[in-house]
Amino acid sequence: MSSIERAVVLCMDEKSQIQALDRTEPILPMLLGFPEKRTHDYRCHGTTSLFAALDMATGEVIGCCYPRHRSQEFLKFLRVIDRSAPKDMDVHIVMDNYSTHKIVLIQNWLVRCKHFHFHLTPMSSFWLNLIERGFAAIPRDQIRSGTHRSTKELEIATKEYLNLDNEDP
Repeated sequence: MSSIERAVVLCMDEKSQIQALDRTEPILPMLLGFPEKRTHDYRCHGTTSLFAALDMATGEVIGCCYPRHRSQEFLKFLRVIDRSAPKDMDVHIVMDNYSTHKIVLIQNWLVRCKHFHFHLTPMSSFWLNLIERGFAAIPRDQIRSGTHRSTKELEIATKEYLNLDNEDP
């Protein structure tokens, strides 16, 4: 059995600066013959960054929100993946060529976790990574239609969306 047959393959990326937006007026529901109405202006109650990894075999997504988007948060997310991955399998992560992924802190962690393997997509080729499709769906299906008065509300809504999506990936 080859090493790739005993591997978990994840497509991973980060979506930074997701805004917790609160409309200045309530959204008016759709009525017969009339579209939903919402104001054009809003208040921003902070931002969060979503780190997510799509399991290519199951379609499930591991996701975590962090207040910032730095290498420290990336390392925290790698540890989450490490805890959730089977211990007897290699973990192959397909991701973009972002500078955060290549710093010494991350390289040192990779030396210690020999079962992790990074596969970087070429610059400006983010569309090669399947997780980008999920990042398009979250704002469309969950965030844009909601009102979030804090980053905590936004993070809860994002986590609920991921959990619901993981029930039938």
